[in-house]
Amino acid sequence: MVDIAAARAELAPTGVLRAGVNMSNFLLVTGKDEAGGPVGVSPSMAAEVAKRLGVPLVKVPFSNPGLLADAAGTDAWDIGLIGADPLRSEKTAFTAAYCEIEATYMVPPGSRLKTIADVDKPGVRICVSARSAYDLWLERNIQHATLVRTEGLGGAFEMYLKGGVDALAGLRPGLIGDHPKAPGHVIMDGKFMAVQQAIGCGKTLMAGQAFLRAFVEEAKASGLVASFIAQHKVVGLSVAPAG
Repeated sequence: MVDIAAARAELAPTGVLRAGVNMSNFLLVTGKDEAGGPVGVSPSMAAEVAKRLGVPLVKVPFSNPGLLADAAGTDAWDIGLIGADPLRSEKTAFTAAYCEIEATYMVPPGSRLKTIADVDKPGVRICVSARSAYDLWLERNIQHATLVRTEGLGGAFEMYLKGGVDALAGLRPGLIGDHPKAPGHVIMDGKFMAVQQAIGCGKTLMAGQAFLRAFVEEAKASGLVASFIAQHKVVGLSVAPAG
């Protein structure tokens, strides 16, 4: 049995729930409200957490996931909605994923790189948005290719178009959105990983962790996550399997 009162005391000690939101994920934050606050699947998930805890919600925006992750333990947020990653887990306790997004590559016309496996070869240069969840995965798993990092998704796409790199790593929906600006370029089939979007909190907050984990599993099973994806008209976001 989840102790709501104990979870509320741990997750909202100031009487409000401060939710860190990654503004750079265009699938999870799809717009802004009249006050300029973020709107989308992850803000909706945060609002539902606050509702179930019985406290007001304050959305704390971060321009990229790295900054949100850096703020763990600094009292900047109570929960963080971000891609779960082992490196980030050093400071933050994560739920299982509530949704996931495929990450793959775009390559230029006529590229010798035809499959995901072709990309991790000596001499191959991969452009990637710095400190994104898939950048962290590539850092751990790429053995032969070279990662070329830029600031933000737009910066990575611009660098890729200028040449000097062999592939652009990105979320499949984002690559599909950029594809009209890169006619003839190829988005590879398959994925090199899937970004697991989860909810994190402080590692010492045991009641808070239990509440969030139970909430995420119920939200997936009940169709709540799917309803948020439909409500915000997001293409390319999938409900994650049961944790």
